Amino acid sequence: MAKRPIFLSETSGFRSELIDFEFFSGFSMSQKQKSISSLHKNILKKYPNKKILEVSTKSLNRCGIDASAFNLMITMKSGKHYSVEQVFQGSKTFEKSGNQISLLDKLSSKDMKKKVNALHRVEKLIGFNSFGQEFPLNPSTFFYNWLYINALVKNKELSKKIIQYDVFTDIEFNPNNSVNCQAEACSIFVFLKRHDLLQQALKSKESFLKIVYPNYSSYEIESSDLKRSGEQISLFNGL
Repeated sequence: MAKRPIFLSETSGFRSELIDFEFFSGFSMSQKQKSISSLHKNILKKYPNKKILEVSTKSLNRCGIDASAFNLMITMKSGKHYSVEQVFQGSKTFEKSGNQISLLDKLSSKDMKKKVNALHRVEKLIGFNSFGQEFPLNPSTFFYNWLYINALVKNKELSKKIIQYDVFTDIEFNPNNSVNCQAEACSIFVFLKRHDLLQQALKSKESFLKIVYPNYSSYEIESSDLKRSGEQISLFNGL
């Protein structure tokens, strides 16, 4: 047996919860999907009326595959297209090497992640810098969730499908090894959309922080970039 977090969007808010399930070891697609089925089966035992979506490249649902950060694309103001994973990894800013945005046109999502993971082992991560927009390290999921949700909003067809689900999983996500999770970002998106808070949350980084992380005081953020109250963020086309 294993435990994995699931991410729920509910009337009162969005939250995570650990669920026990039978884990099938191995790296093959079939083993991953057996684990997903086992996890979803146990979720339905507790929440029989919830609609569940696995958000990863291993999903049994096309919607979940398309929503993977490796497949969800961002159209930049320049007209170029990159995956959420590429931009996220490239925006990580290290003490000596800076960020890796310059590699976006050279490396795939997987190669970008490998490159940045190698830097993690030898350098200190000090923040995020995405095309001139700075984000702090804390809250630890702030930049990833902001980036993912902005990208999802721009994909109208996928957004319409995501909003139909109540619970999100990512079989690849282990909180002991990782911090950010695409399933969590989806649960936040659904909550914001259902409560008519999405437009306000995406108005600025400060608005996103206040709405999504209400218990995290803005004065704890050291980045001066965040202190520009009400500033519109415009990394992507149409923002």
